[in-house]
Amino acid sequence: MVTDNRGREERPEPSEGADDAADLFRAVGKQMKLLRERKGLTQKELGERLGYSEDLISSLERGRRTPQPDFIDAADEFLDAGGLLKTAKDDVARARSKARVRHPAWFRDYARLESEAVELNFFSTLTIPGLLQTEDYARSTFVVRQPLLNEAMIEQRVTARLARQEILTRWPAPMVSAVIDESVLRRLIGGRVVLRAQLQQLLHLGKLRNMTIQVLPLACEDYAALEGPFILLTPKARQQVGYLEVQSFSRLVTDSEEVRILAARYGSIRGQALTPRESYTLIEKLLGEQ
Repeated sequence: MVTDNRGREERPEPSEGADDAADLFRAVGKQMKLLRERKGLTQKELGERLGYSEDLISSLERGRRTPQPDFIDAADEFLDAGGLLKTAKDDVARARSKARVRHPAWFRDYARLESEAVELNFFSTLTIPGLLQTEDYARSTFVVRQPLLNEAMIEQRVTARLARQEILTRWPAPMVSAVIDESVLRRLIGGRVVLRAQLQQLLHLGKLRNMTIQVLPLACEDYAALEGPFILLTPKARQQVGYLEVQSFSRLVTDSEEVRILAARYGSIRGQALTPRESYTLIEKLLGEQ
């Protein structure tokens, strides 16, 4: 973790070109919103037609997510844009390369490895894994963080977290598995409306071919997860590593024996979790209770 001489987290400096890129993404988002509304569709309806979540459509229209080439092509054709959106593809690609998303200093090593990962395994006991969070859920986690973050920093963190999610839909996509403690799915972070959208997001993501979501039930008696949450990731052509984060401290685990222990523990936890199908059913049930 990188801190100043009083132990406080250093704030990331603004990235060069970030403002120009943000302006472009907002402009493209406004065009897409105008075309969608002209077509008489809601964000949810457009997402369903194109195979994307309502939260993603909302984030794209607000310029908080970077539109991918495949999405631009599909949206242009479905919305009868006549090439209007497609003409922005090259500009969007250039803007992405110039404006690097800035993470907190202590998180950058992990974020770099995550962007190169071919496999990601999450075990979560407090919140939904960041890569699976909706925009509103992510913002809720930053709003309540202490010491308090100012509004600009909150938006910067939300943007950075959403940008990380692009690896889920790139090609080739990494293989992702997530075991989420049932208590996380019941915790009203952000309120019922936010949690409901988050549960819907999990159901959507669970249908991706590269994604496996399992729930570790509260009724589990031989709970193998008392050591807390962790992440295992495998960068391309490199050894698997672990990542731990607690309070304001984080640690990248590279020692082969420590990583082996985490991997064995993850195997035990997955074995105790509900199957993906059973987990999907439980998430649907919890969604119905909201």
